[in-house]
Amino acid sequence: MRTLLTTALLVVVSISLFGQTVRKYSNEFMNIGVDAAALGMSNAVTASTADVNSGYWNPAGLTALEDKQIALMHSSYFANIANYDYIAFAMPLDDRSAIGISVIRFAVDDILNTTELIDADGNINYDRISLFSTADYGFTFSYSRKLPLDGLNYGINAKVIRRIIGDFATSWGFGLDAAIQFETKDEWKFGIMARDITTTYNAWAINEEEFEKIQNAIPGENQDLPETTEITIPKLQFGVAKKFIIRYDYSLLAEVDLNFRFAETNDVISTSFASIAPALGLEFGYIDMVFLRAGMGNFQNELQIDNSEKVTFQPSIGLGFRYKGIEIDYAFTDIGDQSVALYSNVFSLKLDFSIFR
Repeated sequence: MRTLLTTALLVVVSISLFGQTVRKYSNEFMNIGVDAAALGMSNAVTASTADVNSGYWNPAGLTALEDKQIALMHSSYFANIANYDYIAFAMPLDDRSAIGISVIRFAVDDILNTTELIDADGNINYDRISLFSTADYGFTFSYSRKLPLDGLNYGINAKVIRRIIGDFATSWGFGLDAAIQFETKDEWKFGIMARDITTTYNAWAINEEEFEKIQNAIPGENQDLPETTEITIPKLQFGVAKKFIIRYDYSLLAEVDLNFRFAETNDVISTSFASIAPALGLEFGYIDMVFLRAGMGNFQNELQIDNSEKVTFQPSIGLGFRYKGIEIDYAFTDIGDQSVALYSNVFSLKLDFSIFR
């Protein structure tokens, strides 16, 4: 209980200090999600996550590890223009604690740099075109531990953010997450994940010589240097889950999450202080080997062309196969074009080192 109160206090204090002066959508690549199994359930896994991917979803879930695990994921966005990659490793330290590390990369490579296409005399020279990449990296270091109260675990993340825009600008960022999980004797699971509890701070270094080339490439445009600092405000996720066993061989895992953003947005529940978007995920399992998943999330009040509002959502489905210590998962999101989001195909792989025993 003390851990829960401390986490809540940190979130409230951070919002009070920074809520009026910060950007609402910094480091959004860290909110996409990882693991096709979780994405197939519309990210509704805050309470039930219990593997290497818990470092992202709720680090308290790492205490469920019995051996080392590694996870890999790749996905493409915007007609394969952007690549999203993820790798994670986690291991138990003893029977009460565990650690993990993960890396996320979201990048657009081989972008045409045409800032020097036209020379000082107004001539076009295609040989002056070069290529550059923009890449965002998130490095997360996780620690979790079981508390003396049976069923209660906590976890923390230390995050390092590295963002690179060719030769134009680079930044470093730092932040913390805190989380808890609690399982009752009748196997109801509860989870709270507080992201960026102290706000995540990004400091940019801008190459003014390269920026000047951009100004020269657009005559008459006098662009000011962009801001050199960003602060990501806290977010809170709360989840409730329950796994039901049906005739021994069949199981159903159901979870409902509430995602809080402390800003006024288009979420279905929105106020000046906070906005809330629910998410629902289901996982049907057969002999703990074959899994079928479905979910609905990202509920938004979308403005229509006639100025009316329509509630949209992002559905998802997924498949999974587990044999001994190997698990392969697939997720397909935005079924039936229910939202403005683009379709995504996601594949992931998880390996438990117990297979080598």
